[in-house]
Amino acid sequence: MNFITGKHLTRRTFLKGSGAAMGLPLLDAMVPANRPSYDPAEGVTRLVAEYEAMGCAGGNDWGDQQHLFAPAKMGRDFDIVNDSQLKPLEAHREYLTIVSQTDCRMAEPFRAEEIGGDHDRSTAVFLTQSHPLQTQADVFCGKSLDQVHSERIGQDTPLPSLEMAVSRIDRSCAYNYHCAYTHSMAWKSATEPLPAVREPRVVFEQLFGAGDSASDRASRRSTNKSLLDWIGGQMADLKKQLGAVDRQALDQFTTQIRELERRIALVEAKNNSGEERAMPEAPSGVPENWDEHMELMFDLQVVALQTDMTRVITFITGVDQENRTHPESGTSKSWHGASHHGNVPTSIMDYNLINTYRLGKQAYFLEKLRNTMEGDKNLLDKSVVVWGSSMGDPNLHNHRRCPLLLMGKGNGLLEGNLHLRAPQGTPMANVFVSVLQGLGHSDLHRFGDSTGAFPLTLPKGA
Repeated sequence: MNFITGKHLTRRTFLKGSGAAMGLPLLDAMVPANRPSYDPAEGVTRLVAEYEAMGCAGGNDWGDQQHLFAPAKMGRDFDIVNDSQLKPLEAHREYLTIVSQTDCRMAEPFRAEEIGGDHDRSTAVFLTQSHPLQTQADVFCGKSLDQVHSERIGQDTPLPSLEMAVSRIDRSCAYNYHCAYTHSMAWKSATEPLPAVREPRVVFEQLFGAGDSASDRASRRSTNKSLLDWIGGQMADLKKQLGAVDRQALDQFTTQIRELERRIALVEAKNNSGEERAMPEAPSGVPENWDEHMELMFDLQVVALQTDMTRVITFITGVDQENRTHPESGTSKSWHGASHHGNVPTSIMDYNLINTYRLGKQAYFLEKLRNTMEGDKNLLDKSVVVWGSSMGDPNLHNHRRCPLLLMGKGNGLLEGNLHLRAPQGTPMANVFVSVLQGLGHSDLHRFGDSTGAFPLTLPKGA
C-alpha cells in the first residue's frame, strides 16, 4: 500500500489513520501525462457471481411455455413478456445476455443415499460445477469459477476476492451434508470453502481496514466517529494537491462513504433498541428487511470495485429452503413454500411473483454500476455479473433447464441484448469455460463437467 507522498498519485494510494486505510477511486491525478488511458485495472474484467437458490417458475414445462424466464425467440429480437421474471431488467436490456436451457447435473444425486439432498448440494455446485462429497467431516467439491479468476489476478488487489451473503439461515444441514456446502459458493480448492460475510459492517471494515482486531473496531465505533473523521487530516492535504475535477470526484466519493456508514449505523441502532426482531438469531448488524440488506451489500460491492480493493466478488442472495416471505411481490407465500407449486398454474405464477421481485433487485445494482465511471467507461462495461441457480424446477428438485443470466459487457466479452438457447443437455459448465476464456484465461478448456465451450455470441450472419 502507498500513502500520499507527492503530487502524482498511484492507483494504490490510501489515506490512513487510526487503524483505517481508505482506498480511492480512479482520479485524474493518478493518470501520468504520457499515458492518457493509464489504469492498472484497464483491460482486467471484474467478476461478480451471484447465487439464487431454488431455480425459477420458468424451470418447469408450463412456466417455460409461458416464457417466465427464457424468451420465445433466440438472438437479439426477443420479447420479454409482461409476466417474465426478467421484466424488471428490461431497461438494462443492452447489458443482458440470457442463457437458457443449461443443466447442472453435478447437483443431482449420484447414489441412493444422496436422494433428497438437492438443497444441501446446490449452492456449492453453482460455481464449481462439481459434485460435493456427502460427508459431515472432510468436505470435497471443486475450485469455483471466481477463485480460478482470483488465483490469476487477485494478487494485484488488497483483497484477492470478497465473499458476501444476505442468507437468512432457517434450518440446519441435512442428508449428511456438511453445512459448508449450503453456505459457501466460493471454493478456493476442492477442500477449502470460503465463508461468506453477512454483516454490512464487517464488509465495510474489510474494505477500509478499520482496525486490526475486534477490540480496535469496537473502540473506534464507540467514539461515534466516521471513518472519514480519522483520516480527515490526510484528506485535507490530498485535496490541496488536486485539481477541481478531482476534488469534486473525491467529495462525491466521501459523501457516498459517509452515507454508507450512516445506513449501517441505523441498522445496528434499530436492532439493538430492544424491539422485537424478525430474525432474533441474526447479528445486530444484519438488516431485518431484505431490500435494505441487498442495497447495502450492492453499494459495498460498487465501492469495492470502484476503489479496486478487489476485482472478484461472490454473493449469495439466499439459501436453499429459505422460508423468507416477500409480501411486496404480491404473494404472502414463503419463498420455499411457493417453490413447491405442484405444477398448478396459479401456484406457479405465485412463485413467479417472488422470482420476479427478487431478480428485479438486480436493477438497483446495474444502475449503480452504470452510473459509476472509471475513466471513459462505466463499471458495468468493465464487469461481468453472473447470476443464476443450479436448480431448474424446484417442485421436482431437478437440475435441468437452470436459469442463467450474464450482465455487463466485460470489456467486450459480452455483447448484451442477446438470448442464447443451449442445445438440450448442455452443461452450464460449458458457459463457464467461455466466461473464463473471455476473462483472459485462454489456456483453460475444461471446467467442472464441461464438454466444451459454449459461444457467448451469435454465429456470424445470424
